[in-house]
Amino acid sequence: MQARVHNGLWLLRIEDIDPPREQPGATDLILKALDIYGFEWDGDVIYQSRSAADHEAALQSLLGSELAYACGCSRKDLADVPRGPLGTIYPGTCRDGCDAVETAIRLRTNNEPIEYLDGLQGRQVQHLERESGDFIIKRRDGLIAYQLAVVVDDELEGISEIVRGIDIMDSTPRQIWLQRLLGFRTPNYVHIPVITHPDGDKLSKLTGAPGIPFDNTQKVLVAALAALQQVPPADLNQHSLQDIWFWAIENWKIERLQRLAAVSIDKIKANFLTATPQMP
Repeated sequence: MQARVHNGLWLLRIEDIDPPREQPGATDLILKALDIYGFEWDGDVIYQSRSAADHEAALQSLLGSELAYACGCSRKDLADVPRGPLGTIYPGTCRDGCDAVETAIRLRTNNEPIEYLDGLQGRQVQHLERESGDFIIKRRDGLIAYQLAVVVDDELEGISEIVRGIDIMDSTPRQIWLQRLLGFRTPNYVHIPVITHPDGDKLSKLTGAPGIPFDNTQKVLVAALAALQQVPPADLNQHSLQDIWFWAIENWKIERLQRLAAVSIDKIKANFLTATPQMP
């Protein structure tokens, strides 16, 4: 909705650069769900794996400028290293070189504050060196890490605004740091609330969440709009998907999510039941 309201393009990117973690058929299911729920993206589906040469070029640029370096530290080596909110705080062990055969590539950081204004969550700031340390941009198994891949792809695709879950917000300063080092533009960022179980854990495969249903699509979509604080009419679920999307775009007010970090699945279920006419 955010892209449509601002006369922008909404691009669909499948981030398929981690084969060991990919489940067979997952991409087809994602595309099927989007189609069934009436999502309409602009242009062809973008597959991140097809940008591998650009990812590698960015990596080599950082290595050539000595902004990145090889690191042979294993998880066992870092087991006793202090942890912060972002995970293990890398102590810079390999900054001056290492003799390991199998290595990852880490990006150098410093304590210059990385600050940006999130469209919903307000001012955000991190000091990377003391909060996370130098972070991995290519893994020991040879795969490009998420942080570098998305930064390169966002630049290639001319992304001007990123709307995504608040669970990714802690990664944004690292991505901004990469953008600066590579001479890329920094998009605007908007981090929206995630859906959680009643105990506060994010809904995900790891926490046993089922996939989105492929039936009752109008009711599910209207319940989601209500959970996103968009106040749809009581009878909207009885209209076509096309009419629901038309209403959603005409009435979208993202500011209603200001400072909201999570929405409980119980609230969405309640909205779904409210949107379901009761049998007489």
